[in-house]
Amino acid sequence: MAIDRDAALAVLKKFGKAFNSGDVNSILECVTDDFEWILNSGSEVPHGRLIKGREAVARALAERMREFKSMRFFDTELIYADEHVIGAFRLQATRADGSSIDARGCDIYAFRDGRIARKDSYLKQIGAGA
Repeated sequence: MAIDRDAALAVLKKFGKAFNSGDVNSILECVTDDFEWILNSGSEVPHGRLIKGREAVARALAERMREFKSMRFFDTELIYADEHVIGAFRLQATRADGSSIDARGCDIYAFRDGRIARKDSYLKQIGAGA
């Protein structure tokens, strides 16, 4: 079943604004109760790191807020593909230790009942040994 582009865009706009502002409650309003967030790094084969459920997402976002002093997503582009939306972006962030990230990435979103059911994240690995 194809995605309703207008509905997906409205949810993704709210989701993106909430991510940029660190508004956890608004992020959680955009996702299903059984939401899966597949992070671009971690030790869980083959995912990296798989986070399931709204409570686990809230904990992961709290971790992220401790790890990063600032994080901003921009230069976004949405690509609609039948039952998924691909969101390409540029990320600039500063970690708590002062190091920074400036990289491009993408998320593959799946929707259910007007909310995001899965976010599979990919990020360019830039630097020595990447």
